[in-house]
Parts: sequence; C-alpha cells; structure tokens
Amino acid sequence: MEKNKLLIKQATIEDAVSIALLGRITFTEAFGGLFSEKNDLLNYLERTFSVQKIKEGIQKNNNVFFIAFLDELPVGYGKLKLHSENEFLEDKNICQLQKIYVLKDFLSLGIGKQLQYHLLKTAIDKGSNSIWLSVLESNQRAIDFYLNNGYRRVGMHGYSIGKEDFDFYVMHKKFKQ
Repeated sequence: MEKNKLLIKQATIEDAVSIALLGRITFTEAFGGLFSEKNDLLNYLERTFSVQKIKEGIQKNNNVFFIAFLDELPVGYGKLKLHSENEFLEDKNICQLQKIYVLKDFLSLGIGKQLQYHLLKTAIDKGSNSIWLSVLESNQRAIDFYLNNGYRRVGMHGYSIGKEDFDFYVMHKKFKQ
C-alpha cells in the first residue's frame, strides 16, 4: 500500500459523522485553551458540530464541503459558502471560506493548502469574483497562511461564545478574471 496517499473529495452526507468529529477535535485543538468556562466550549461544539447540523449544512445548495483523507484516515475538512456578502466588501458576487481545519498532527503536510485549492477552484467554477474569510486576530499561523496565499485584511469584527469575546480579521482575495 502506498504510504501518505492524500485524497481530497467533495463531502457527501455519508461524511457528516467524520466532519462533525473533525470539527470538534480541530476546533478544540486550535481554540480550546481560550475558554475559561469548559461548558461554553462544550455548548459551542454541540451547536456547531453536531452530526445533524453538519448533515443539514452539507445538504444546503449554498454550501460546499471538502474532506481530506490521508491513508484513508479523515484528517481535515473545509467549507465554502457561496453567495455570501460581507459588510466590508462591495462585491456582490462573493463567497466565504468558512472553515479549513486540519488535525494538529497533520498540519505540516500541506493539507490545508490542498483543501484551499479545492475550495477556491469550486468558488471560481461557480462564478464567484472573490472570497472572504474571518480569522482570529491572535491566530498568527492562519493569518500568515492567508497573507502568503494572496489575501489582504479589509476589516475586523467581534464574536462572542459564552463568556468569551473574540476579535476577528476579515480577509479578502480577488480572483483573476
């Protein structure tokens, strides 16, 4: 068997359980330490990454999920929301890169970049002019990743989860027409 074989495919309803579990693990790996109240984190995980919520998300025409497998093991996923306007941008034909998460043990393998490739190709194929995303202000690794991939900062917004308040950069990338 070939070792380190990466497969990225558009997710289907059958992938919902894997994506829900990946979402819970990767979110906790990345942000779990920022919560002073464990229940705030657990409530957010249940609301955001329940199997039912992921199934519903996959079935929406406006969403496109991709899942990454390394040697058949699910190790990451990404989510694109088509036709998602943003207050900081005038473009009406824009989409949102909502999530790219990869398990911590696999971050150095370029899987995030491969997921981004598939998400951006889909956005372009579906006719979007550009893409935007939100990234936690303190997540320098992600900010550097996006800056190195042609995004620029265009604004900031806040978001609260339980007792915690977070600040996010809004980043934007135009596609070559």
